[in-house]
Amino acid sequence: MIVSQILREKGDLVFTISPNETVAQAASMLHERKVGAMVVVDDRDAVVGILSERDVVRVVARHGPEGLASPVASCMTAKVIFAAPEETADALLARMTDRRVRHLPVVKGGRLCGIVSIGDLVKRKIAETEAEAEELKAYIGA
Repeated sequence: MIVSQILREKGDLVFTISPNETVAQAASMLHERKVGAMVVVDDRDAVVGILSERDVVRVVARHGPEGLASPVASCMTAKVIFAAPEETADALLARMTDRRVRHLPVVKGGRLCGIVSIGDLVKRKIAETEAEAEELKAYIGA
């Protein structure tokens, strides 16, 4: 299964945030939208980072409640690891495990076109494995 198929199934909605918003605003948006990360984009919609729940926790652990007033830019991950629509789920699972990330923005032609989480990939991998098992059962039973 490739990323573009996953995005067709789950949708291509990506929640974004400005690097100038506060960490408190970001935490509120993460909670309201029930997501674990948001892509940080500048005023030209260029990806400049990614902010995850982990980043919010680190700010609070380091600076206490005052850290929530800091801008997203101060705690986001600026070196974003991307995925391409033609990559396989297996390749992304390996990259995510190796780099210890849970979300990969998907970019095509320099344009943000989706996001995949490790949960999205594991869900599809389990479905694929179950389908293969059913095919084997049917083959053996025939």
